[in-house]
Amino acid sequence: MGSPPPDSSGSFSWSAQPPGPEYGTGPGPEYGGGPFGPGYGAGPPVRLGGRWRRLFAGILDIVIVGIVSSPFTYETFTTVWDTSKGVLVRVPVQHTLLASLVGFLYYWLLTAFWNGQTLGKKLFRLRVVDVSGRRVGVGQAAIRELVAWVFYATCCLGWINLAFILFTRRKQAIHDMAARTLVVDA
Repeated sequence: MGSPPPDSSGSFSWSAQPPGPEYGTGPGPEYGGGPFGPGYGAGPPVRLGGRWRRLFAGILDIVIVGIVSSPFTYETFTTVWDTSKGVLVRVPVQHTLLASLVGFLYYWLLTAFWNGQTLGKKLFRLRVVDVSGRRVGVGQAAIRELVAWVFYATCCLGWINLAFILFTRRKQAIHDMAARTLVVDA
């Protein structure tokens, strides 16, 4: 499966041949099916979002999620027996499951229902679209965020996931590739 080469402005363009009432409803390129084959529209040309703007939008979103989820993050203590010293020791236990759920819902629901944008993406004029340039679906947004959260929850894999943005031609992280999405200028 190929993708169109970017033009000099960094945009990806698909031929816009209207098949009738809606682009991309036909079986192939002759109906505006675009470079991805049947079922993919020849939506408008899209310009990929810049890496730096994407980074700053992500930082802003992390700060927002941290503020919103902080009431759901708390620390308790438990007492355990330290066999080497032969005494009871108090150990802090961090509870973050609810905070993680708040973060997942923030990214998923805003991406799915707010034109592919979180607050950070809106401020930095970015949005998430599917690879054909159309609005991202609820299921696609859920897959995108589930894959991202699995990577973030697994030690340093979150950094590897994000590093893909630097090395892939369409600036896609692994979670974008899994959900077949792009981050583009809004």
